[in-house]
Amino acid sequence: MSLIDQNDIRAAVGSGLISEAQATSLVAMAQSRRGARENLAPGDEPFELFRGFNEIFIVIGMLILASGWAAVTAAYIAGSLGGYIDKTIYSSALGAVVLWGFAEYFIRRRRMVAPAVALSLLWAGNAGVGITTFFSEPFMVAQNDYSSLPLPMALTTLAMTLFWLRFRVPFAMALIALGIFAFALMVAAEQAGSPAGISDFFLFSASGPFAWVTLLVGLAVFGVAMGFDLSDPHRVTRRSAQGFWLHVVAAPALVNTIALNLLQDGTTQGQLTLMAVLLGFALVAIIIDRRSFLIAAIGYSVTLASTVFDGEGAAVTILLLGLVLVILGAFWAPIRAVLLSPLAGVLPLHRLPPSH
Repeated sequence: MSLIDQNDIRAAVGSGLISEAQATSLVAMAQSRRGARENLAPGDEPFELFRGFNEIFIVIGMLILASGWAAVTAAYIAGSLGGYIDKTIYSSALGAVVLWGFAEYFIRRRRMVAPAVALSLLWAGNAGVGITTFFSEPFMVAQNDYSSLPLPMALTTLAMTLFWLRFRVPFAMALIALGIFAFALMVAAEQAGSPAGISDFFLFSASGPFAWVTLLVGLAVFGVAMGFDLSDPHRVTRRSAQGFWLHVVAAPALVNTIALNLLQDGTTQGQLTLMAVLLGFALVAIIIDRRSFLIAAIGYSVTLASTVFDGEGAAVTILLLGLVLVILGAFWAPIRAVLLSPLAGVLPLHRLPPSH
């Protein structure tokens, strides 16, 4: 198939085949896809964080600007008597206006990748500070009473959703999923009683509601991710990138309950069962052709094994998981072709990435 160049597009506009606006959109889409997919091996998973050092240059400038803004705001609040809540809210509101303006230019107009990620993080952080300051009860939080935090978290997630609806940044979808995840945990903590400390939000137990929350939220996020993937099997649009980041969030949530219980068991049988469970995750990841799903699940398990738990069993688990990843990375495509062959009559393979 021959390539279409700029002269072909100009000719199409001149003949009235497409409008100038359509031509501009077509060129912009081609440029946005080129960075991550140019010279990409067949069957490889597109991934792109930046397209050139100029984007890194801009991100560094944004981070320095944000640091300066935070320092000036803190000095302004600390240097005056009273009204720190109102001043924090005003500063966050002004910051939101500035960040939205940057997003309009760097995301909508320049279609930059790294600045889009940075602006998503800054928008979420700025919204979280302003909304939490307005709605939360600082004295209750200081006494380990987090019952005033679910509403600010829900509103912050809503603010992140508005940002995504406008700019469609794939990374923002992961932040929305994390916001929903945090909101669900806070509601569960409120129903089960205030935790003893902030660490209780992360040290889940099968005897409490948190393990079930992570499992249900993980299934929901995985379902949404698969919806994006199935709508773009050849991974040529931003829907694929949305699915990529959702899989990164879904996998740790799904593996959390199982990994904690099995690692906490500390027995050889528990270690072997965990390996079997992660093998199941590997099979799912290979079938849907999502390395991000598998690496997030295994990465979370390794983090648990090396931080929450220790001992010889955890070390052996980490060693085996690393070996599995290396083997899969070397033979992903042929393994996937073998797995998909007998599933042709069971799964809608036409809606999954083709095997090569």
